[in-house]
Amino acid sequence: MTATMERSATGTGSRDDFGRLVRAEWTKFRTVRGWVIAMVIAAALTAGVGLWAASGPQTGCQPVSPNGPIGPPAPCKPSNPVGPGGEAVSDSYYFVHQAMRGNSSITVRVTSLTGRRSPPGGGLAPGTDPEQNFTSGIQPWAKAGILITASTRQGSPYAALMATGGHGVRMQYNYTGDTPGLPGTVSAASPRWLRLVRAGDTLTGYDSADGTHWARVGTVSLAGLPATVQAGPFVTSPPWIQPQNSGLTVAIATFDHVSIPGAAQGTGWHGASIGANAQAASSLPGMFHAADGTFTVTGSGDIAPAGPGPANIGEPADDGFAGAFAGLIVVIVMGAMFITAEYRRGLIRTTLAAAPARGRVLAAKAMVIGGVTFVAGVIGAAPVIPAGTRLLHSHGNYVFPMSALTEVRLVAGTAALLAITAVLALAAGTILRNAAGAITAVVALTVVAYFFSVPLAVLPAGAADWLLRVTPAAGFAIQQYVPAYPQVNNVYTPQHGYFPLAPWAGFGVLCLWAAAALCLATVLLRRRDA
Repeated sequence: MTATMERSATGTGSRDDFGRLVRAEWTKFRTVRGWVIAMVIAAALTAGVGLWAASGPQTGCQPVSPNGPIGPPAPCKPSNPVGPGGEAVSDSYYFVHQAMRGNSSITVRVTSLTGRRSPPGGGLAPGTDPEQNFTSGIQPWAKAGILITASTRQGSPYAALMATGGHGVRMQYNYTGDTPGLPGTVSAASPRWLRLVRAGDTLTGYDSADGTHWARVGTVSLAGLPATVQAGPFVTSPPWIQPQNSGLTVAIATFDHVSIPGAAQGTGWHGASIGANAQAASSLPGMFHAADGTFTVTGSGDIAPAGPGPANIGEPADDGFAGAFAGLIVVIVMGAMFITAEYRRGLIRTTLAAAPARGRVLAAKAMVIGGVTFVAGVIGAAPVIPAGTRLLHSHGNYVFPMSALTEVRLVAGTAALLAITAVLALAAGTILRNAAGAITAVVALTVVAYFFSVPLAVLPAGAADWLLRVTPAAGFAIQQYVPAYPQVNNVYTPQHGYFPLAPWAGFGVLCLWAAAALCLATVLLRRRDA
């Protein structure tokens, strides 16, 4: 008696009691063969369905001519270039350039930036003027400025300083970097002076409204720049994109006071449409005209990171985690039945009689079902990325790269998604004391909400965005790894593979649902008869 009281006073007995509860619940689980088989099936579905999804045919490409599509989509090698970091990039623009040797600088004044856009679907007209149906209008991310690049090969390291159609002056580099400068739009009355200065591998951008008072915009180091680089004015304008429509755009800019110290002004310039042929679906060939030191340059396309979306340039490796969708249904059933089976058979009275601390019983059940599901999830998810990536590559698909740390997050996050959802189903089963009702409720909040928002994409973008913020389906965000860039003109909606919440934030929403359900289940379990 005294020993028991001492153990209770120190808390040791409580810990031992909870440990015994966990062992008892684990024994219940492993001695029911159907439950063990179900977890094996969940792991197999997570891996098998995922690898099946990754083994699909190559991304389709539609042959395109200057007058529009010329045939149905057919298998083809994706033509998107790859940037210095291995990321997929859009790299299509018109470049008026000459060689710049050693440490030097380039300065330019931008006095005009206007644009044209096509009707939905591309809108290229047949005949000698394919742009006859275009209307006036500048794309907000149209870019006109100066660029220094290692070479004119797509994907080369670069730094650029530019005026944009609606986002002021920006310094961008190596596709993913973006730093703001002077706000406002360009006009003859409000020009923008731009300067890039090279010192070894370091490039510094400056802007000015009057050519006299300069402010530093940003500095970047481009490792391994050759002694001779290509420098000059450039213009590009990305497609306009909406959830259901898209089309081409063209930008026209006027430059003067173009100077590279040591080079003869107005001579040695060469114009080139970088990537216009390789990325014909997203850009048009450009041109330039020079007279009396003034350059008029027309360009189309973009210099930016690329990602999944309407352009469909490649496949994210997390596409292989479609198998988690099938495994999730199995673990929801298991989580609910882990307690409703005891209600159905009347065994819950025996369980609570042996362990009157009902909250501890529920916590022990949650620990066992969550732990077992997490292990099954890791076993199922672990082979998906390496094997799925090889399958996608074998069919000629480009796969967006990821770091080793991101791969660990995807595998562990997918397993945690399954585990927390199983705990949510356990709590729902405790609240409703009915397997069918609990399974239906959790499937509706997770599987159905996700399915109608992302794979089927039958909901409006706003409704899908809302569901993936406030329902447990937000937890699927843990599987996303291709970032959404604010400086990229893309449709960042669930229908195009982008979740409204960051990975851990979305997973946190799922955890809040599970925690709230467990709290309610604990209160009800304590207040009512078993």
